[in-house]
Amino acid sequence: MFREADLLGHGNPGYHITHYDLALAWRPSTGRLTATARLVVTAVDALSTVVLDLGGLTVSKVLVGGQPARWTHRGGKLRIRVGRTLAAESAIEVEVRYAGRPVPVRTRHWGEVGWDELTDGVIVASQPVGAPSWFPCDDAVGEKATYRIAVSVPDGYTVLANGSRAGKARSGRETTWTFDEPAPMSAYLATVQIGQYADVALAPGQHAAVTRSKLRAFRHDFARQPQMMSLFVELFGPYPFESYGVVVTEDELEVPVEAQGISIFGANHVDGKRGFERLVAHELAHQWFGNSVGLAAWRDIWLNEGFAAYAEWLWSERSGGPRASALAAEARRRLAGEPQDLVIGDPPAKDMFDDRLYKRGALTLHTVRTAMGDAAFFPMLREWTGTYRHATATTADLQKLAQRHTDTDLAPLFDAWLFAAPLP
Repeated sequence: MFREADLLGHGNPGYHITHYDLALAWRPSTGRLTATARLVVTAVDALSTVVLDLGGLTVSKVLVGGQPARWTHRGGKLRIRVGRTLAAESAIEVEVRYAGRPVPVRTRHWGEVGWDELTDGVIVASQPVGAPSWFPCDDAVGEKATYRIAVSVPDGYTVLANGSRAGKARSGRETTWTFDEPAPMSAYLATVQIGQYADVALAPGQHAAVTRSKLRAFRHDFARQPQMMSLFVELFGPYPFESYGVVVTEDELEVPVEAQGISIFGANHVDGKRGFERLVAHELAHQWFGNSVGLAAWRDIWLNEGFAAYAEWLWSERSGGPRASALAAEARRRLAGEPQDLVIGDPPAKDMFDDRLYKRGALTLHTVRTAMGDAAFFPMLREWTGTYRHATATTADLQKLAQRHTDTDLAPLFDAWLFAAPLP
């Protein structure tokens, strides 16, 4: 069973952050980050202390409402005295100035997550608890806010962050890249990508930053992404963000990484043969499932990964590859040979990213599709992404919505696939 304690105590009650304004300066020679974070904090009830998640960076000053505030920083928590009790539903700006060399958050189950250095650049992959490695935040999966991110780097480096580019200003030998993300976003999906990349335009609203050694292979491997986008818009509803970016790093990565409006691939995921095209589909699908329709709680992670894995099969089916039914049969055969001890509707935290959860989540959706029929299933998907656009949802929400689209009783199906360990 899922235990919130396994998430290192991240997330803080009593308030909502509605906007983050992050100003960062990074030096490749030292890896040092100098930063200012301005947060708009709204109290839920009367509030005298704001507690933020922040890792090992050094805080130099905190302002509340423009005035110096008292604070302590230990154990990954920055505790700030508001100075006067903040009335319920009132808002105030909190400014944190900090610096240091960020390091990823070390976790018991998921390795190191968050800000990490590449051979020449930076990758930020924060899922599920890495955001405090680089900025003070409320690191709760269900908390969303708008963002403005400005990053200053030496000339020659390209920066990608969430949202649309709002500015690019050069001063001396340094360039500041600014991005606005007006769509609400969970902290774990906030990202900064820095490297010596070439810019590639794929289609209107679709762009990429690619290490030059992979340019030719990238153009082949990602050539069908515009068609993939068109298919997913047809099946899932309008693309939920202003643009979509792809990053291909010089380094190899264990797996690709999704962020809001951006997907990051390693050099090993671009082979010039479209050998990893299913992952292109998977990461793109996360823009609907996981990024726009977010999780209210991590125990429902199958909603993110099951939908993205099923999108791989839908792309295969519609692009001349094996049909979803054939891929489902193969996935079921493989799962039958694995341990039957995972309840994907409420997994232990250590198994949040187990491949069995991905594949069984996709199988759950294929079984629902089979029971409902395409004429009901795909309108249900479009209603799902429309109803919960830029919001959060739960497994129970999906069950209720799906049931409204069919006379078939789906409860036994969901119970067997999501809340029982043996493979149905």
